[in-house]
Amino acid sequence: MSQTVTVTGMILSAAPIGEYDKRVVILTKEKGKISAFAKGARRQNSPLMGVTSPFSFGEFTLYEGRTSYNIMTANISNYFMELSSDFEGAYYGFYFMEFADYYTKEYNDETQMLKLLYQTLRALSSGKIKRELVRYIFELKALVINGEYPEVFRCGNCGAVDRGVVFSSKNHGLICEECKAIAADGIGVDSSTLYTLQYIVSSTIEKLYTFTVSDEVLSKLRRIMKQYVGLYVDKRFKSLEILEMCLD
Repeated sequence: MSQTVTVTGMILSAAPIGEYDKRVVILTKEKGKISAFAKGARRQNSPLMGVTSPFSFGEFTLYEGRTSYNIMTANISNYFMELSSDFEGAYYGFYFMEFADYYTKEYNDETQMLKLLYQTLRALSSGKIKRELVRYIFELKALVINGEYPEVFRCGNCGAVDRGVVFSSKNHGLICEECKAIAADGIGVDSSTLYTLQYIVSSTIEKLYTFTVSDEVLSKLRRIMKQYVGLYVDKRFKSLEILEMCLD
């Protein structure tokens, strides 16, 4: 039976359908990732025109039909307008949206990913933390939520917790000094970088974006996350390719 439902969520992407409609992907707290149609949303006088753009976060009232959802109304609490006039910031945001889209599913409990995405866009908009750091925090925490994160508290080979370590993506995380012969891809990890990795993995989402790091630690994070994501995330993100091309 068709019914009306209200969900809290964020628009991940929007695409034109026909002459005046849109098809949007919404990451919701109640129903996971869903697709919905916004009829007439591309008409100039449509109340759905502004509320069906990426980054829009709020409550959406949907008509739930047999095979699809249709957006009836929306009450947006945050448009993240700061990103709309900032090319670099927008593409960081689009990358986070693509990443979240890749990892989430319909009817799955995606509350944590939605919360992470919202807090990440807030950090991105505030400008208080380097955007590159925001990226690595988001990537690692998204992997934590999905259960694919590296071991950062002990040696993944022998379990030692008190020896010098390297980070090895092929070995899923830390490898101690005595075992590092098995880690041909090992990246030396100093205590500050190790603490940063441990904090991101273990922290609540609300406390993630409350610290900064030195340039040296950021450089280590860059190498580690590029290596790990490159090995275990089986997708090329168009927004990231554009962003990295512009940053080079």
